[in-house]
Amino acid sequence: MTTHEFFNSLWQDYIRITPQAEAVRKLFVEQGEEVVNDHVAFRTFGGSPLDLARLESIVEGLGYQAAEQYRFEQKKLIAKSFRHTTDEDAPKLFISELLVHELSAPVQAILQRVIAQIPTDIELEPSIFWRGRLWEMPSKAEYETLREESEYAAWLTTLGIRVNHFTVSINKLKQFNDIEQVNALLKNSGFALNVVGGEIKGSPELLLEQSSTLADKITLTFSDGEVCSIPSCFYEFAKRYPSADGKIFQGFIEGNADKIFESTNAR
Repeated sequence: MTTHEFFNSLWQDYIRITPQAEAVRKLFVEQGEEVVNDHVAFRTFGGSPLDLARLESIVEGLGYQAAEQYRFEQKKLIAKSFRHTTDEDAPKLFISELLVHELSAPVQAILQRVIAQIPTDIELEPSIFWRGRLWEMPSKAEYETLREESEYAAWLTTLGIRVNHFTVSINKLKQFNDIEQVNALLKNSGFALNVVGGEIKGSPELLLEQSSTLADKITLTFSDGEVCSIPSCFYEFAKRYPSADGKIFQGFIEGNADKIFESTNAR
């Protein structure tokens, strides 16, 4: 599978449950822009047949290599970023893993029932990233139990392993040179932004500025028959700056990412 085919499949799954994303893309196109993707992100369970290490083996087969590692103490997460080894223009990948064993006993019990449904011999292929939920839907009560402790766990358990955001590269835009202009365009067009930690996460001094929409909504039926609208996915926007060596910074900032995660929080 080529990287183009990979990202096209991701995009189709993404806009199916995130209609705002296609609307945002069209908004920029209408302004005469070509939308270039900076990176995408995925979530998974630690201690599962699809943990970070196993997903890493899949993206390595697509030509990617691990670049940096991250730890989010409060959210009980670890993560890695990945860059393509030969194609500098290929979008970066960011894969995070929920440290299930660090959560409370009631939450662990729910998640272990979920993880037990993933076949231990599941084929490790790129389609894993758009197959969604590989287990039965939880009950609404289980969802709420997860959400009280970990919004990440609640989102992952209901929506599965799939891309949770694409990212517009502000560096590649022609007319919108800074993140303030991008945010103004979005707000003026009726899109709500994630304001946790401020509309803009990061700074030129940190070499990375990011903002994001609030997640779209999707209506799902839980295993107990309850129907509820919950957050699906969001769209991010990133402006990167050159480091001391003159090269554009390609990594991520833990403080930024910590707040970006909250774009999918229920509200």
